[in-house]
Amino acid sequence: MKYTLGLLLVLQVITISVQVKGEDYLSTDYYHTSCPQLEEIIHKKVVAWVNKDYTIAASIIRLHFHDCAVRGCDASILLNHYGSERSSAVSKSLRGFELIDDIKAEVERKCPKTVSCADILTATARDATLQIGGPFWQVPYGRKDGRVSLAKEANLVPAGRENITSLIEFCQSRGMNLLDLVVLSGAHTIGRSTCEPVQERLYRFNGTKQADPSINKMYLNYLKRKCRWASEFVNLDARTPYTFDATYYKNLQKKMGLLSTDQLLYSDSRTKPLVTALANQPWLFFQQFAVSMIKLGNTQVLTGKYEGEIRNNCNFVNR
Repeated sequence: MKYTLGLLLVLQVITISVQVKGEDYLSTDYYHTSCPQLEEIIHKKVVAWVNKDYTIAASIIRLHFHDCAVRGCDASILLNHYGSERSSAVSKSLRGFELIDDIKAEVERKCPKTVSCADILTATARDATLQIGGPFWQVPYGRKDGRVSLAKEANLVPAGRENITSLIEFCQSRGMNLLDLVVLSGAHTIGRSTCEPVQERLYRFNGTKQADPSINKMYLNYLKRKCRWASEFVNLDARTPYTFDATYYKNLQKKMGLLSTDQLLYSDSRTKPLVTALANQPWLFFQQFAVSMIKLGNTQVLTGKYEGEIRNNCNFVNR
């Protein structure tokens, strides 16, 4: 029970700190007067798109993470030009750009030159989570869009092969902590991955011709059937891939983490207690996922009068 009590104390402290930080920079009623229809527009668009393609929800959450991981949440991942993050080889499997464009077009018709693409992407990730059974949280607004996007910086995003220390340092450099790392990794309760980052675990672990011994044997056989080619896709959660739940953490306990960065969360002494607590008490995951997503959305945001801009089109900087 000591981990449960510790988690609850951390939850309270983190919730308070996020609210204070959010009020310093952003506001939940930022568009209350200038674009009161914003949340309704985003919600209706997300519902329509998810109803057509359920997988788009996980793609939007991932797109939001990739954006915030590089230069903060400034919609730099949306810029579509030669040499941008979006053009990088590591970004080739990202999806959801068309949904953001659809929302932005509608917002521009109702509230021209008012709402940033960064705010739209952040709120869309929240509504995508909600639409597939995840928690709700209030999104603070007021982000500006960045004007810089560099392909080489897309490599800063974790690729599924890092060690836990590197992941912890990645989070800490962006204002997040160990708990945020474990909880945001839980987004892998839905969605898919290409088999490319899994190939090494299956066939040439640590330079050998052996499979990663930390993989459950039955799961290993399943992955070898699914991932004969690096270009194939495989579900991140093999047991409940279409349900937003805490099964992801139970999978780690059964040695069924798809990416090495997933499974290492259960083998590392710093993160294993958190995995255990979240697996045993799913409501903790739901509550903290909302808090950690707010923290992620507040990462290195541009808010000052002379910082960034409000893009007219999310794909290009203003002329």
